[in-house]
Amino acid sequence: MNLTIHTTFLPQEDPDASVAFYRDILGFEVRNDVGYGGMRWITVGAADQPGTSIVLEPPAADPGITEDERRTIREMMAKGSYARLILATADLDGTFATIQAAGAEVVQEPTEQPYGVRDCAFRDPAGNLIRINEVR
Repeated sequence: MNLTIHTTFLPQEDPDASVAFYRDILGFEVRNDVGYGGMRWITVGAADQPGTSIVLEPPAADPGITEDERRTIREMMAKGSYARLILATADLDGTFATIQAAGAEVVQEPTEQPYGVRDCAFRDPAGNLIRINEVR
């Protein structure tokens, strides 16, 4: 079996702020931007990885959840405890400096973790935790 990661989803509440973060700060390309029923789904990804995408979706889009569940999701998003994404770079310090200078919310500066990873962390506009690991 040969599986690859094709698409993953992250919630977003403000499509324009999400595009500004993922395109303008992280440097991802916008591959698709679809509106339906007053909501927007935005597909982004690294230009050199056309087969891997992140879909930024409205948390209210799933018709199978209740309004109470939507409220809980929004509360967890606001605390930054609902979703996370781990990215990787060979230049952690340079990447951190660039993202910090662009105004992203810093959660953790580059740190050597006790479990053998050196990483840093930011929050996207929706509160999602974005960790960036250093590739060694």
